[in-house]
Amino acid sequence: MNQVPNESIRLLRDVDANMVPSGDEVKLLAGNLVRVTQALGGNYTILINGNMVQISAENADALGFEIEKESDESTPKGNLEQQVWDQLKTCYDPEIPINIVELGLIYGLDISELDEGKLVNIKMTLTAPGCGMGPMIGEEANRKVKALSDVEDVLVELVWEPQWNRDMMSEAAQLELGMF
Repeated sequence: MNQVPNESIRLLRDVDANMVPSGDEVKLLAGNLVRVTQALGGNYTILINGNMVQISAENADALGFEIEKESDESTPKGNLEQQVWDQLKTCYDPEIPINIVELGLIYGLDISELDEGKLVNIKMTLTAPGCGMGPMIGEEANRKVKALSDVEDVLVELVWEPQWNRDMMSEAAQLELGMF
């Protein structure tokens, strides 16, 4: 991951982004002053004019960061189920610096056979039902899992039962957030 400066930086070009937590699309203009608050899973959460916004990994150059390429170190290891879990651990809520697996947002994972590969069904929830970032987090999970070589298709289903609560987070996540 790129080293993220702890100071304000100016956008180098116009860039599409999403408001957090609504998920609304916005265009940020070159020259705007921003502060990066989180750089996890390839995406950047920034503050601009008092608003929190997420810029995707493929637009890192607008922040002056190099767009990272896949490296051999990121080559999936283990069986397909482990590879899927590893991919999901690279997906983050833009407001919380904990991946969606450790947050306890993944309720189920099922892998079945298709003609050309595997179908991965993922049941996930959100920390709050009204979170507009849900579709974006689900799309990111879909894209990252679908990139695995044996995966033909992915279905990410948002579910609301049982309702998520803090107890669903891993101990490591609770420690990270100072909840222990």
